[in-house]
Amino acid sequence: MKIGFIGLGIMGGSMAANLQRAGHEVQAHDLRRVEGFPRWAGSAAEAARGAEVVFTSLPGPAEVRTVGAALRGAMQKGAAWFDLSTNSPQCVRELHAEFAKAGLHVLDAPVSGGPTGAKSGKLAIWVGGERPVYDKHLAVLKAIGDEPYYVGPIGAGTVAKLAHNCASFTLQAAMAEVFTLGVKAGVDPLDLFKAVRQGASGRKRTFDRMAEHFLPHKFDPPAFSLRLAHKDMTLALELADRENVPMRQARIAMESMSEAMKRGWEGRDFRAFLTLQEERAGVSVAVPEEKLRAVL
Repeated sequence: MKIGFIGLGIMGGSMAANLQRAGHEVQAHDLRRVEGFPRWAGSAAEAARGAEVVFTSLPGPAEVRTVGAALRGAMQKGAAWFDLSTNSPQCVRELHAEFAKAGLHVLDAPVSGGPTGAKSGKLAIWVGGERPVYDKHLAVLKAIGDEPYYVGPIGAGTVAKLAHNCASFTLQAAMAEVFTLGVKAGVDPLDLFKAVRQGASGRKRTFDRMAEHFLPHKFDPPAFSLRLAHKDMTLALELADRENVPMRQARIAMESMSEAMKRGWEGRDFRAFLTLQEERAGVSVAVPEEKLRAVL
């Protein structure tokens, strides 16, 4: 296909190169000249002219809007724009509506896999927008990443990406807490790492564990009771107090566990306390168990 690609940074440069290696004609553009792209375009508009599909890989919403202003008047009618940036749902939804008036398709398609994945093609691509447009361009998406996935209407891919990254950053913060606790309490950091990665949480993929209890709402009978989990968390925080280790993330979790205990849930699976967040958010995330099994 004839492709316009704008944004050749650490991620975009590798993705554009992979498209080129796959035999696509890539009209590339960036604010700085990047070698390896013989069909160089002097502007975003020039990169988009005559292209069947346009990809952007940009820092954020402000840059996407700026480039979008140039693309709207340059793209041929019926062409599709896949924004690979980590953007905001509001931004892509507004652009989707604006471009639709001109007979153009906008899809959000943020990626996950980092620079190594961008180079090797081992990327997840979460897409939001019209399903027929996604299906039409599935082959070209697979030249960028090995795991393209249609999430839902416009903005859905971006929501999935932000949820994923928020989880990643929060989990890493919690891991930093527990490692400082373990090391300050006298365990060598490497020995601690070797130990905890062999535990129940260490042996399984993080998101797969959500399908065991929380997502299907299976809390009775318990696999591990809230009573025991609360006892363990109490002991961990007592240790933290003795060692003078701040545990902000853990104490937030403990507050919810204690609230669940007050509700009389001590005999349920400890993950029942996670439903308190559903109450606070005013939404249910329950999924039928048979559908989860099909995904896993």
